[in-house]
Amino acid sequence: MFAHPVPDSFGASLRDTVVGTLEGAGHEVDLADLYALDFDPVLSGQALVHHRDGPETKPGIAEQAASLRAAEALVFVYPTWWGSQPAMLKGWFDRILVEGVAYTFPEGAKRVQPLLRGVRRLAVVTTHGSSKWVNTLQGEPGKRVILRGLRSLCHPLARSRWIAMYGMDTATDADRQAFLRRVQRRLAEL
Repeated sequence: MFAHPVPDSFGASLRDTVVGTLEGAGHEVDLADLYALDFDPVLSGQALVHHRDGPETKPGIAEQAASLRAAEALVFVYPTWWGSQPAMLKGWFDRILVEGVAYTFPEGAKRVQPLLRGVRRLAVVTTHGSSKWVNTLQGEPGKRVILRGLRSLCHPLARSRWIAMYGMDTATDADRQAFLRRVQRRLAEL
């Protein structure tokens, strides 16, 4: 999953490094570039009213839902803005991680039941303009969304990996190249 609006950004270099590393390790990669797909991240009032309806009633999400259901690992590549995911990716969460795709909430149940049991690995590759200290002070909401929220819908033994570059706003080219190498090393172990 890739979410960055600038095609020749450092984020695109990260995406290419992730895809190349995973394919080089023999993994089949199904890349969803949300901006290139012109994904509509808006959860409309009409969609919210029908949020609990089955995924078969939502043709606009069928392809993304099918890919998600087939996944054994999810890797997210995006910049962290204001402590969290870009609106495009947050909208993907809102529209795709719906009942019947990511979870079920049977009548009489006290909590949701996960449906992404095939997902055994989660990884995030992200950049932060600010320092690690600032992000820790903010509570790292973007990290919690994926490593706590989304992970709870996956296989109970799903393992996760958070690969972050802090201080992107002041990073040098050498810093960026070092981070690309770190991403390769960490994902080679996935």
